[in-house]
Amino acid sequence: MNILSDRINNLSESATLEMSRKSRELKALGHDVINLSIGEPDFDTPEIVKEAGIAAINNNQTHYTPVSGIADLRQAISDKFKNENGLDYSPAQIVVSNGAKQSIANAFLCLINPGDEVLVPAPYWVSYPEMVKLAEGIVVEIPTTIARDFKVTPEQIESAITPKTKAIIFSSPCNPTGSVYSVRELEAIAKVIAAHPNIFVISDEIYEYINYNGKHESIAQFDFIEDRVITINGVSKGYAMTGWRIGYMAASPVVASACNTLQGQTTSGPCSISQQASLKAVRELSHDSSEIKVMLNAFEERKHLVLDRLADIPGIEANNPSGAFYVFPYIQHYIGLSDGETKIGSDSDLCLYLLDKAHVAAVPGSAFGSPGYLRISYATSSENLIEAMNRIKGALAKLS
Repeated sequence: MNILSDRINNLSESATLEMSRKSRELKALGHDVINLSIGEPDFDTPEIVKEAGIAAINNNQTHYTPVSGIADLRQAISDKFKNENGLDYSPAQIVVSNGAKQSIANAFLCLINPGDEVLVPAPYWVSYPEMVKLAEGIVVEIPTTIARDFKVTPEQIESAITPKTKAIIFSSPCNPTGSVYSVRELEAIAKVIAAHPNIFVISDEIYEYINYNGKHESIAQFDFIEDRVITINGVSKGYAMTGWRIGYMAASPVVASACNTLQGQTTSGPCSISQQASLKAVRELSHDSSEIKVMLNAFEERKHLVLDRLADIPGIEANNPSGAFYVFPYIQHYIGLSDGETKIGSDSDLCLYLLDKAHVAAVPGSAFGSPGYLRISYATSSENLIEAMNRIKGALAKLS
């Protein structure tokens, strides 16, 4: 007898978390594993933020908070949107959640009815399709190519829209490709959406501060669709606060209120201590802050290190990402090859081969809707990256 619900049986384990789990298992056996599968800055949370968290404990700010977050934090987020992004969201339009992942899930669960279609450009973050499934929606993938820097075109979006289309979700800067949409590209997409008044845009901007092009652009800046954009962000990536678990959304009053109701019946408000720490981060740190620039400069240097090393490996093609901390190389050349013991039948096989033979963990492109690629995270030290790329090169050289 199947005791579990169809809902959970239809969900897949996160491929990024799965590879991290396998890496930990190998490490526990004594192997020197370099994990390039996890999307987490290797920097520590800035001191002023940690001090705010400690002060919150000492000041006994350890009680329940409002479901949508403390008023000061929602005001600070509102001010941040205004000052950094030119977006006019009132505090009442902001819902603070237990990570940006919950913010996205809230949006889907509040918008999607069974049978509604959600457009998901591929490559996509691994959890997007699973969240759509959880909401009983239908995923409509829109493939992109390395030749176009993995960006979806307005024409592709228009062609994918049907009377059942309810939303489109994408990230910029993008996980897993690092692609960043320009203001002109976003405006062209916005004009397509504007012609279909029943479609919402879920804009995942969690990598906002990890942008090598300079100013971040949000699709919510266009007033002709702003009421149908749900802007997702959080403190995890930009402030190196992954474990604090604070994300947030900004949306129309109707959507924000619905998400507040949903969250009130699931998790209630996020951790009070994490909110106080996040308040310090959002109020006092920005893309111009020295703490942020140190991380950004390090990530950009590592990006070039990885790209230079990949260029030295035959049969691999990679673009130059403009943001986030990933490269997404095309590795189809190695599919079908063998080292005499292991036959590489897919990108997943190649990842398992690299983990087994080189003790390097990466994530297969198929997990992101793009078979034939790998996602490599360079959110680790240059020393680790140099060693990892040497191991990858050596392991791939054994395939023929």
